[in-house]
Amino acid sequence: MTSYRAAGVDLDGADRHVESIAEAVTSSWSESVVGGFGGFAAGVTIPAGYSDPVLMMSTDGVGTKLEIARVANRWAGVGDDLVAMSVDDLAAVGAQPIGFVDYMAVGSLQPERDSAIVESIARACQTAGCPLLGGETAEHPEVMAPDAVDLAGTVMGVVEKGSELAPANVRPGHLVVGLASPNLRSNGFSLVRAVLGSEVGEMAKSLLAPSVIYSPAVLGAVRTGAVAAAAHITGGGIPGNLIRAIPDGLGTQIDTATWRRPEIFDVIAKAGVAGDDMYTTFNMGIGFTLVVDAAGVDEVLKATEQHSPTVIGAVTNEPGVHLT
Repeated sequence: MTSYRAAGVDLDGADRHVESIAEAVTSSWSESVVGGFGGFAAGVTIPAGYSDPVLMMSTDGVGTKLEIARVANRWAGVGDDLVAMSVDDLAAVGAQPIGFVDYMAVGSLQPERDSAIVESIARACQTAGCPLLGGETAEHPEVMAPDAVDLAGTVMGVVEKGSELAPANVRPGHLVVGLASPNLRSNGFSLVRAVLGSEVGEMAKSLLAPSVIYSPAVLGAVRTGAVAAAAHITGGGIPGNLIRAIPDGLGTQIDTATWRRPEIFDVIAKAGVAGDDMYTTFNMGIGFTLVVDAAGVDEVLKATEQHSPTVIGAVTNEPGVHLT
Protein backbone atom coordinates (compact mmCIF):
# COMPACT_ATOMS: atom_id res chain seq x y z
CA MET A 1 0.00 0.00 0.00
CA THR A 2 1.30 3.46 -0.86
CA SER A 3 0.24 7.11 -0.72
CA TYR A 4 0.62 10.40 -2.59
CA ARG A 5 3.28 11.44 -0.07
CA ALA A 6 5.16 8.19 -0.59
CA ALA A 7 5.08 8.90 -4.32
CA GLY A 8 6.86 12.19 -3.64
CA VAL A 9 4.02 14.74 -3.57
CA ASP A 10 3.75 16.78 -0.35
CA LEU A 11 0.16 18.05 -0.14
CA ASP A 12 0.70 19.57 3.30
CA GLY A 13 3.73 21.40 1.94
CA ALA A 14 1.63 22.64 -0.96
CA ASP A 15 -0.91 24.06 1.48
CA ARG A 16 1.86 25.80 3.43
CA HIS A 17 3.21 27.22 0.15
CA VAL A 18 -0.18 28.71 -0.72
CA GLU A 19 -0.44 30.28 2.73
CA SER A 20 3.07 31.71 2.48
CA ILE A 21 2.43 33.53 -0.80
CA ALA A 22 -1.02 34.95 -0.02
CA GLU A 23 0.20 38.36 1.10
CA ALA A 24 2.58 38.77 -1.84
CA VAL A 25 -0.06 37.83 -4.41
CA THR A 26 -2.86 39.99 -3.01
CA SER A 27 -0.48 42.97 -2.65
CA SER A 28 -0.65 43.25 -6.43
CA TRP A 29 -4.47 43.44 -6.44
CA SER A 30 -6.65 46.49 -6.89
CA GLU A 31 -10.39 47.03 -6.81
CA SER A 32 -10.52 45.68 -10.38
CA VAL A 33 -10.01 42.10 -9.11
CA VAL A 34 -13.11 39.91 -8.82
CA GLY A 35 -12.85 36.84 -6.59
CA GLY A 36 -10.73 35.81 -3.64
CA PHE A 37 -7.30 34.35 -3.08
CA GLY A 38 -7.16 30.56 -3.09
CA GLY A 39 -10.30 30.03 -5.16
CA PHE A 40 -10.51 28.11 -8.41
CA ALA A 41 -10.27 31.27 -10.49
CA ALA A 42 -10.23 35.05 -10.22
CA GLY A 43 -11.09 37.76 -12.70
CA VAL A 44 -10.78 41.44 -13.44
CA THR A 45 -13.11 44.10 -14.68
CA ILE A 46 -12.22 45.89 -17.90
CA PRO A 47 -10.90 49.38 -17.13
CA ALA A 48 -13.12 52.37 -17.88
CA GLY A 49 -12.62 54.33 -21.07
CA TYR A 50 -13.01 51.58 -23.67
CA SER A 51 -16.01 51.73 -26.00
CA ASP A 52 -15.16 48.61 -28.02
CA PRO A 53 -12.55 46.68 -26.01
CA VAL A 54 -10.60 43.78 -27.48
CA LEU A 55 -9.06 41.29 -25.06
CA MET A 56 -5.53 40.19 -25.94
CA MET A 57 -3.53 37.34 -24.43
CA SER A 58 0.13 36.36 -24.40
CA THR A 59 2.09 33.59 -22.75
CA ASP A 60 5.80 32.91 -22.23
CA GLY A 61 8.38 31.56 -19.82
CA VAL A 62 11.81 32.37 -18.43
CA GLY A 63 13.61 29.64 -20.36
CA THR A 64 17.05 28.27 -19.58
CA LYS A 65 18.04 31.37 -17.62
CA LEU A 66 16.41 29.43 -14.79
CA GLU A 67 19.24 26.89 -14.91
CA ILE A 68 21.72 29.62 -14.01
CA ALA A 69 19.39 30.78 -11.22
CA ARG A 70 19.29 27.21 -9.93
CA VAL A 71 23.07 26.79 -9.94
CA ALA A 72 23.58 30.17 -8.26
CA ASN A 73 20.52 29.84 -6.00
CA ARG A 74 19.53 33.41 -6.93
CA TRP A 75 15.79 33.80 -7.51
CA ALA A 76 14.94 37.43 -6.74
CA GLY A 77 14.80 38.61 -10.37
CA VAL A 78 13.09 35.74 -12.14
CA GLY A 79 9.68 37.32 -11.62
CA ASP A 80 10.76 40.33 -13.68
CA ASP A 81 11.88 37.95 -16.44
CA LEU A 82 8.59 36.06 -16.43
CA VAL A 83 6.32 39.09 -16.35
CA ALA A 84 8.35 41.15 -18.82
CA MET A 85 8.29 38.46 -21.49
CA SER A 86 4.48 38.49 -21.59
CA VAL A 87 3.39 42.04 -20.71
CA ASP A 88 5.92 43.53 -23.15
CA ASP A 89 4.54 41.32 -25.92
CA LEU A 90 1.13 42.86 -25.18
CA ALA A 91 2.69 46.34 -25.22
CA ALA A 92 3.91 45.64 -28.76
CA VAL A 93 0.28 45.76 -29.92
CA GLY A 94 -0.63 48.65 -27.61
CA ALA A 95 -2.57 46.55 -25.09
CA GLN A 96 -2.75 47.35 -21.38
CA PRO A 97 -2.14 44.30 -19.14
CA ILE A 98 -5.05 43.68 -16.76
CA GLY A 99 -4.44 40.22 -15.29
CA PHE A 100 -1.54 37.76 -14.95
CA VAL A 101 -1.33 34.11 -13.88
CA ASP A 102 1.75 31.95 -13.39
CA TYR A 103 2.62 28.27 -13.50
CA MET A 104 5.59 26.92 -11.54
CA ALA A 105 6.71 23.30 -11.85
CA VAL A 106 9.27 21.96 -9.37
CA GLY A 107 10.92 18.64 -8.68
CA SER A 108 10.23 19.11 -4.99
CA LEU A 109 8.85 21.94 -2.90
CA GLN A 110 11.49 24.17 -1.29
CA PRO A 111 9.61 26.75 0.80
CA GLU A 112 12.21 29.54 0.89
CA ARG A 113 12.96 29.34 -2.83
CA ASP A 114 9.35 28.91 -3.91
CA SER A 115 8.12 31.86 -1.85
CA ALA A 116 10.95 34.04 -3.18
CA ILE A 117 9.97 33.21 -6.75
CA VAL A 118 6.27 33.99 -6.30
CA GLU A 119 7.08 37.17 -4.38
CA SER A 120 9.30 38.30 -7.26
CA ILE A 121 6.48 37.64 -9.72
CA ALA A 122 4.06 39.67 -7.59
CA ARG A 123 6.52 42.59 -7.37
CA ALA A 124 7.00 42.51 -11.13
CA CYS A 125 3.25 42.54 -11.66
CA GLN A 126 3.05 45.67 -9.51
CA THR A 127 5.73 47.28 -11.69
CA ALA A 128 3.68 46.39 -14.76
CA GLY A 129 0.47 47.71 -13.16
CA CYS A 130 -1.14 44.30 -13.53
CA PRO A 131 -2.59 42.13 -10.73
CA LEU A 132 -1.27 38.61 -10.19
CA LEU A 133 -4.63 36.88 -10.10
CA GLY A 134 -3.39 33.43 -9.17
CA GLY A 135 -1.42 30.50 -10.46
CA GLU A 136 -0.35 26.94 -9.92
CA THR A 137 2.65 25.31 -8.27
CA ALA A 138 3.02 21.69 -9.35
CA GLU A 139 5.37 19.16 -7.75
CA HIS A 140 6.76 16.62 -10.26
CA PRO A 141 8.77 14.00 -8.36
CA GLU A 142 10.83 11.58 -10.47
CA VAL A 143 9.92 13.57 -13.60
CA MET A 144 12.04 16.61 -12.67
CA ALA A 145 15.24 16.71 -10.64
CA PRO A 146 14.52 17.57 -6.98
CA ASP A 147 15.97 21.10 -7.32
CA ALA A 148 14.63 21.80 -10.82
CA VAL A 149 12.24 24.71 -11.52
CA ASP A 150 10.34 25.80 -14.61
CA LEU A 151 8.15 28.88 -14.92
CA ALA A 152 5.49 30.03 -17.35
CA GLY A 153 3.07 32.93 -17.28
CA THR A 154 0.02 34.15 -19.14
CA VAL A 155 -1.28 37.70 -19.27
CA MET A 156 -4.56 39.18 -20.44
CA GLY A 157 -4.70 42.72 -21.78
CA VAL A 158 -7.12 45.12 -23.41
CA VAL A 159 -6.94 47.52 -26.32
CA GLU A 160 -9.54 49.64 -28.08
CA LYS A 161 -10.63 47.93 -31.31
CA GLY A 162 -9.08 49.69 -34.28
CA SER A 163 -6.31 51.35 -32.28
CA GLU A 164 -3.93 48.37 -32.16
CA LEU A 165 -0.32 48.96 -33.09
CA ALA A 166 0.27 47.13 -36.36
CA PRO A 167 2.49 47.02 -39.47
CA ALA A 168 -0.37 48.44 -41.54
CA ASN A 169 0.16 51.78 -39.78
CA VAL A 170 3.81 52.09 -40.85
CA ARG A 171 5.00 54.41 -43.63
CA PRO A 172 8.40 55.24 -45.18
CA GLY A 173 10.05 58.01 -43.17
CA HIS A 174 8.79 56.80 -39.82
CA LEU A 175 11.58 56.69 -37.26
CA VAL A 176 12.64 53.73 -35.13
CA VAL A 177 13.13 54.53 -31.44
CA GLY A 178 15.08 52.00 -29.39
CA LEU A 179 14.66 51.55 -25.63
CA ALA A 180 17.81 50.52 -23.80
CA SER A 181 18.34 47.11 -22.28
CA PRO A 182 21.24 46.94 -19.80
CA ASN A 183 21.41 43.15 -19.97
CA LEU A 184 20.37 39.96 -21.77
CA ARG A 185 16.87 40.01 -20.30
CA SER A 186 15.60 36.40 -20.68
CA ASN A 187 16.76 35.39 -24.15
CA GLY A 188 19.67 33.49 -25.65
CA PHE A 189 20.73 31.63 -22.52
CA SER A 190 21.13 28.26 -24.22
CA LEU A 191 23.86 29.85 -26.35
CA VAL A 192 25.30 31.68 -23.33
CA ARG A 193 25.61 28.45 -21.37
CA ALA A 194 27.16 26.69 -24.35
CA VAL A 195 29.91 29.26 -24.96
CA LEU A 196 30.69 30.29 -21.39
CA GLY A 197 30.69 26.81 -19.89
CA SER A 198 31.95 26.81 -16.31
CA GLU A 199 32.30 30.60 -16.38
CA VAL A 200 28.52 30.86 -16.16
CA GLY A 201 28.64 30.34 -12.41
CA GLU A 202 31.30 33.01 -11.96
CA MET A 203 29.20 35.47 -13.98
CA ALA A 204 25.85 34.54 -12.44
CA LYS A 205 25.25 37.94 -10.85
CA SER A 206 25.47 39.85 -14.14
CA LEU A 207 23.79 37.13 -16.20
CA LEU A 208 20.84 36.99 -13.80
CA ALA A 209 20.21 40.74 -13.85
CA PRO A 210 16.40 41.02 -14.14
CA SER A 211 14.62 41.94 -17.33
CA VAL A 212 13.46 45.51 -17.81
CA ILE A 213 9.66 45.83 -17.90
CA TYR A 214 8.88 48.29 -20.69
CA SER A 215 5.09 48.09 -20.75
CA PRO A 216 4.18 51.16 -18.63
CA ALA A 217 6.51 53.50 -20.55
CA VAL A 218 5.50 52.04 -23.92
CA LEU A 219 1.82 52.55 -23.18
CA GLY A 220 2.63 56.12 -22.19
CA ALA A 221 4.28 56.59 -25.57
CA VAL A 222 1.28 55.04 -27.32
CA ARG A 223 -0.98 57.62 -25.68
CA THR A 224 0.90 60.38 -27.53
CA GLY A 225 -0.68 59.12 -30.75
CA ALA A 226 2.69 59.08 -32.54
CA VAL A 227 3.44 55.34 -32.34
CA ALA A 228 2.48 53.31 -35.40
CA ALA A 229 3.90 49.91 -34.49
CA ALA A 230 6.30 48.31 -32.01
CA ALA A 231 8.49 45.28 -31.50
CA HIS A 232 9.58 43.50 -28.34
CA ILE A 233 13.20 42.49 -28.94
CA THR A 234 13.49 38.94 -27.63
CA GLY A 235 15.05 35.79 -29.17
CA GLY A 236 15.98 36.60 -32.75
CA GLY A 237 17.30 40.03 -31.81
CA ILE A 238 16.48 43.20 -33.70
CA PRO A 239 16.39 41.58 -37.17
CA GLY A 240 14.05 38.79 -36.12
CA ASN A 241 11.60 40.97 -34.20
CA LEU A 242 11.54 44.45 -35.75
CA ILE A 243 10.61 42.89 -39.10
CA ARG A 244 7.34 41.77 -37.47
CA ALA A 245 6.35 45.43 -37.05
CA ILE A 246 7.07 46.39 -40.68
CA PRO A 247 4.68 45.74 -43.60
CA ASP A 248 5.65 43.71 -46.64
CA GLY A 249 7.49 45.84 -49.17
CA LEU A 250 9.10 48.13 -46.59
CA GLY A 251 12.13 47.76 -44.36
CA THR A 252 14.32 49.60 -41.88
CA GLN A 253 17.85 50.93 -41.78
CA ILE A 254 19.31 50.61 -38.29
CA ASP A 255 22.51 52.35 -37.19
CA THR A 256 24.11 50.21 -34.48
CA ALA A 257 26.44 53.07 -33.52
CA THR A 258 23.55 55.10 -32.10
CA TRP A 259 23.45 53.26 -28.77
CA ARG A 260 25.91 51.91 -26.23
CA ARG A 261 26.29 48.15 -26.24
CA PRO A 262 26.47 46.77 -22.67
CA GLU A 263 29.71 45.01 -21.76
CA ILE A 264 28.05 41.63 -21.23
CA PHE A 265 27.58 41.29 -24.99
CA ASP A 266 31.28 41.86 -25.61
CA VAL A 267 32.09 39.13 -23.09
CA ILE A 268 29.84 36.67 -24.91
CA ALA A 269 31.19 37.65 -28.33
CA LYS A 270 34.78 37.12 -27.15
CA ALA A 271 33.78 33.67 -25.88
CA GLY A 272 33.23 32.62 -29.48
CA VAL A 273 29.95 33.94 -30.91
CA ALA A 274 30.18 35.55 -34.34
CA GLY A 275 28.90 39.10 -34.87
CA ASP A 276 25.94 38.07 -37.05
CA ASP A 277 24.88 35.46 -34.49
CA MET A 278 25.12 38.05 -31.73
CA TYR A 279 22.63 40.32 -33.47
CA THR A 280 20.26 37.50 -34.44
CA THR A 281 20.24 35.97 -30.93
CA PHE A 282 20.51 38.80 -28.39
CA ASN A 283 18.95 42.25 -27.99
CA MET A 284 22.46 43.83 -28.05
CA GLY A 285 21.33 46.66 -25.77
CA ILE A 286 17.93 47.46 -27.33
CA GLY A 287 15.08 45.65 -25.62
CA PHE A 288 12.12 47.31 -27.31
CA THR A 289 11.55 49.36 -30.47
CA LEU A 290 8.85 51.85 -31.40
CA VAL A 291 8.07 52.87 -34.97
CA VAL A 292 7.16 56.52 -34.70
CA ASP A 293 5.86 59.39 -36.82
CA ALA A 294 8.76 61.84 -37.04
CA ALA A 295 6.48 64.73 -36.05
CA GLY A 296 5.82 63.12 -32.67
CA VAL A 297 9.22 61.66 -31.88
CA ASP A 298 10.04 64.22 -29.17
CA GLU A 299 6.88 63.31 -27.25
CA VAL A 300 7.75 59.62 -27.50
CA LEU A 301 11.29 60.23 -26.29
CA LYS A 302 9.93 62.11 -23.29
CA ALA A 303 7.37 59.42 -22.48
CA THR A 304 10.05 56.71 -22.45
CA GLU A 305 12.93 58.70 -20.94
CA GLN A 306 13.41 56.23 -18.08
CA HIS A 307 14.67 53.71 -20.67
CA SER A 308 17.25 55.99 -22.35
CA PRO A 309 15.40 56.13 -25.69
CA THR A 310 17.36 56.78 -28.87
CA VAL A 311 16.42 57.19 -32.53
CA ILE A 312 18.26 54.21 -34.00
CA GLY A 313 16.94 54.16 -37.56
CA ALA A 314 14.15 54.79 -40.02
CA VAL A 315 11.65 52.99 -42.23
CA THR A 316 12.70 52.75 -45.86
CA ASN A 317 11.43 51.36 -49.14
CA GLU A 318 14.06 48.62 -49.10
CA PRO A 319 12.58 45.42 -47.61
CA GLY A 320 14.27 43.82 -44.62
CA VAL A 321 15.99 44.99 -41.46
CA HIS A 322 19.43 46.31 -42.37
CA LEU A 323 22.04 46.86 -39.65
CA THR A 324 25.06 49.10 -40.21
